[in-house]
Amino acid sequence: MGILDSVERGLERAVNGAFARTFRSGVQPVEIASGLKRELEIGSVIVDRDRVLAPNRFVVRLSAADASRLKSLGGTLERELIGVVNKHAKRQGYQLLGEADVELRVDTSLTTGVLQIDATQVEGRVAWTPMIEVDGIQHELHRGTTVVGRGSDAGIRITDTAASRQHLQLIWDGQSGIARDLGSTNGSKINGQRFREAALNPDTVITIGQTTLRFLLVPARSGARQASPPQASERSGSGGARPGQTGIEQDFWRGL
Repeated sequence: MGILDSVERGLERAVNGAFARTFRSGVQPVEIASGLKRELEIGSVIVDRDRVLAPNRFVVRLSAADASRLKSLGGTLERELIGVVNKHAKRQGYQLLGEADVELRVDTSLTTGVLQIDATQVEGRVAWTPMIEVDGIQHELHRGTTVVGRGSDAGIRITDTAASRQHLQLIWDGQSGIARDLGSTNGSKINGQRFREAALNPDTVITIGQTTLRFLLVPARSGARQASPPQASERSGSGGARPGQTGIEQDFWRGL
């Protein structure tokens, strides 16, 4: 980073801080998206005529209030922001040393409405952790079989009276997953359609009675970055949501 870049960032933080103290406005996802694209521009390095390297690892630092509000979206927002990075890098012809990753992190020194982004180049791939989200709570899927149901012996227990004691079986082999209905009385559905067995792709939504289970691939924040996300082509790119999937409104991201 050059001296002019440092001066510009310092002025930007001062102006943003003064604005936030005056208006008490919270950080919005569109501001983070714009900041990520700016970091890609600033951090890009021309290697040769046909190759421009750009940062691929971004830590978005926020006040406790902003982080709490934005993290209430679960992993959805981070995945959407990763899509913004990939889309902008492709549009500009930038190359990334590894897969893009965006993490939201609390910084108690920041005022509500102020954000700071640390961008770095990290070589390698992001490790992804499989999760099942139920009522806003994420349950990690370990290698092997996990049973979902009303019974006390279920690996993921739900209280829905429409669920059987052993309702659904989730099988994860380390790279891909399968959901299998265990002959439940009321059945299991994906996008309103009953099924007996179905592949688990990112953002697959399974409905049991009134309970919604969402399969997620969440970027691991520690350890080696080794595994690439299964069914990566199915992941959300820049905010579009498939049927049965909740995400950031498509209009929100339009034009980014």
